[in-house]
Amino acid sequence: MAHNAGGSLQQGIDANKLAAVWEYASSPLFSDAERAALDLAIAAASQPNDVTDELFERVKRHWTENQIIEIVSLVSYFGFMNRFNDTMATPLEDEPIAVAEKHISQHGWTLGKHGR
Repeated sequence: MAHNAGGSLQQGIDANKLAAVWEYASSPLFSDAERAALDLAIAAASQPNDVTDELFERVKRHWTENQIIEIVSLVSYFGFMNRFNDTMATPLEDEPIAVAEKHISQHGWTLGKHGR
């Protein structure tokens, strides 16, 4: 989460939008396309996988096949990285720690076992 928060800000996502991501389903800061992509990300990352045909059809109304492949690829990649880094208790760098403490700690993020 810490790296993704920092990456989002670096890519131009407004800090207010980042803070509202936990309420994306009802926040006026998110479009229907963004809501569909976030619903897909959450469902694809769930154990067991929770992507339904109905969800996939909704996603297809907003995103091209290549864009959907990119979304699912990133969800899969970060799922792998999260499991690896959590298992290995990989220390976080200073910048992602600072970003996470400022922007996502109020939503339950903690450094946990990733401290130095």
